[in-house]
Amino acid sequence: MSTPHNSAETGMIAETVLMPGDPLRAKFIAETFLTEVTCFNKVRNMYGYTGFYNGKKVSVMGSGMGMPSIGIYSYELYTKYDVKNIIRIGSAGSYCEKAKVYDVILATESYSESSYARTQNGYDKDKTYPSEELNDKLRESAGKLNIPLIEGCIHSSDVFYREGDGSYFKELYGDKGCLAVEMESFALFHNAAVCRKNAACLVTISDSFVSGVETTAEERQKSFTDMIKIALNSI
Repeated sequence: MSTPHNSAETGMIAETVLMPGDPLRAKFIAETFLTEVTCFNKVRNMYGYTGFYNGKKVSVMGSGMGMPSIGIYSYELYTKYDVKNIIRIGSAGSYCEKAKVYDVILATESYSESSYARTQNGYDKDKTYPSEELNDKLRESAGKLNIPLIEGCIHSSDVFYREGDGSYFKELYGDKGCLAVEMESFALFHNAAVCRKNAACLVTISDSFVSGVETTAEERQKSFTDMIKIALNSI
């Protein structure tokens, strides 16, 4: 059953899908970590792959940038392809001292000013939540791999280039408790709740609003291996 955005047929996608934002990161993960890989989607160059990791069937597919994009892909995965679990694995900008570049954050909630959820089904709250079942598996995986996790609320924003003096992050950290910012988790968590499926979000800090340290696009694509290993070993 293909869609306008996904050429996969029924049975080509695993029950668990890892979703980086960048489709080239999806390609890198499939080629580096999976065996018996098949490509199930190239529509709009939003690459999707299915393979095996330690004998377990798993899929990885790009989500694109922002809530409208991951909103489309995740909803279709849940409703058209019978996907049960989606784990977002992405990059984020740190709002606080304790989350430094290359640290991994496990989202326990997602705060947003977005109208995505209200428009989608009338949900009018400013936080959405991951699956505790998936989060527990990710915690267990990180513990076995001896990879530290920072847990907490993340800010899911509709805006990447924001006007102003740049100090807004202090309010989001101080008043809302947001440790970092990305652009997809709020919509993913909402779709999972609507579809009665599971979602989680792991992000690696790629830059810091506090220190000003940044990583390159190539580093973001290929160097966030701790996060990828945690996700894969949780399956």
